[in-house]
Amino acid sequence: MNTAVLLLAHGTPDTVSQIPEYMRNVTSGRPIPDSVIEEVAHRYSMIGHSPLTEITLRQGQLLSELLKMPVYVGMRNWRPYIAETVKRMRADDVARVVALCLAPQNSQTSVGLYRTAAYKEGTGMAIDFVESWHDQPRLIAAFSERLRAARASAGHATPIVFTAHSVPCRTIAAGDPYGRQARETAALVARNLGLLDSQWVFAFQSQGISGGPWIGPTVEDTLRYLKREGHSRALIQPVGFVCDHIEVLYDVDIHFREYGSQIGIETSRAESLNDLPAFISALADLVQARLRKPLAAGF
Repeated sequence: MNTAVLLLAHGTPDTVSQIPEYMRNVTSGRPIPDSVIEEVAHRYSMIGHSPLTEITLRQGQLLSELLKMPVYVGMRNWRPYIAETVKRMRADDVARVVALCLAPQNSQTSVGLYRTAAYKEGTGMAIDFVESWHDQPRLIAAFSERLRAARASAGHATPIVFTAHSVPCRTIAAGDPYGRQARETAALVARNLGLLDSQWVFAFQSQGISGGPWIGPTVEDTLRYLKREGHSRALIQPVGFVCDHIEVLYDVDIHFREYGSQIGIETSRAESLNDLPAFISALADLVQARLRKPLAAGF
């Protein structure tokens, strides 16, 4: 039986001119105000290019080399689309799949949509979908490695702001585990580094610019809080993302840095996981654990 891994990610457009089409994919075709499209295009233009696709493909290559098995990559909102990738896997006679969304914390607004897309095209394949892996030991070790290096530069007295992408309040109210899992990831990293509770805080970033209320506290509110507490610096580590993309390169590196400068608090960031060997090992552990499980009846 041919076995393979399927890495799933958000996807990102190649050029600013592709933003309208990309945003229609993100909203599943729902109408989007022109002001929202213009703002997203502006943010992309500020960073020049989002490397999400290239980094994800690199992660897949390294994982394939480590596991010595095929690893495919599919994107929900841009090329290579999940549907196209799964069709290629079927053409390659893949029968058993470990599907892993590159978002450690589980939310129906993200991971749930990836799962639906994978299963829709994966008829006839045994798909073992990893629902969440926010507390995977080597993931925590990888985040800790990046944060340890950043603290050495920023100074150990600098408070840590752990972040994850916000989701609509209605999602959490419906019982979604995302918010709890994101905080748990941060707490585990803090514990791994021996941080005191007074040395770190948690905030949700990148709240939607359309729709109803999104969960907080926001990073902006948190930076104001730290300023009131007498801090002049803050070190940000996003623990809801595993590579550089617009929410890191614009939201953290540009917007939060500029906002911090306005209120008198200097911000810096821990490096993203990207192709860190410890992170690739975390992915390999997740896959190997699933492959040790027996297949369901019928396969």
